[in-house]
Amino acid sequence: MLTIGGLVFLLMSVFGGYLAAGGTLGPLLEALPFEMLTIGGAAIATFLMANSLHHVRHTLSGLGRVVKGAAYRKSDYIDLLSLLFFFTRLANTKGAIALEPHIEKPAESAAFRHFPRILANSQVCSIICDYLRMIGMNVDDPHQIEDVMARELKKQLQEELHPAHAIQIVADALPALGIVAAVLGVIKTMSHINEPPAVLGAMIGGALVGTFLGVLLSYGLAGPCASRLKGVVEEESKFFEVIRAVLVAHLHGNVPQVSVETGRKMAPNEHMPSFQELETAIRNLKIG
Repeated sequence: MLTIGGLVFLLMSVFGGYLAAGGTLGPLLEALPFEMLTIGGAAIATFLMANSLHHVRHTLSGLGRVVKGAAYRKSDYIDLLSLLFFFTRLANTKGAIALEPHIEKPAESAAFRHFPRILANSQVCSIICDYLRMIGMNVDDPHQIEDVMARELKKQLQEELHPAHAIQIVADALPALGIVAAVLGVIKTMSHINEPPAVLGAMIGGALVGTFLGVLLSYGLAGPCASRLKGVVEEESKFFEVIRAVLVAHLHGNVPQVSVETGRKMAPNEHMPSFQELETAIRNLKIG
């Protein structure tokens, strides 16, 4: 909602200041549809040319995250750390073989079903199960697991950041596309050079709307959206860093309480549960 509020305040400030200075909306509204068609159409075309179909779909699906923000809250981090505590404790007490019923069929696992939000996230479930499976294969070198997880999470982050990069490229192009629209408007004006000054002034004003619109869309809409999306993706990536930290700490021989405490420190400060909150959640954890 903050993003929408910021956009509304931006439009109020720009057009409110313009009207307060004695401007009129008539010339803007008259030229806006044609300038928007030129600039918006060119921006969409360049976006399609620069991306594959997969990346186009990925970017469109990512636009909702600009408004919604990061998907994970403090309660999600508490659930994740509690689940990982259960798995590391189970591995310590009964051996890695005891993890198999949970990681082979997560939907039937009492542990995963105890945390339905995690179970519903296929990406999180896949990461947890894949690396617990590697631990069950006696891959007990923590540095090897850490290196593999670091490379996978880096690849995952780069792929998730592509929509933000794609939007930023469009934002960088919009001012130039606005100039293209303005130049076309000037060409049109020059072809009517014999018209009275009042007519020529209106045509030049309409041409300048293209420059105004390109700059406004770039720095007032597309650029902030790209920056916001990048921040959301980077914040959500911390959720997976928590998984990596807990499992690596477990492989280093730490007790489950220390392993999850290591993971807790990787959560964003805004959503990081306190030591007492996590301790309470672990103490009350009862999985059949």
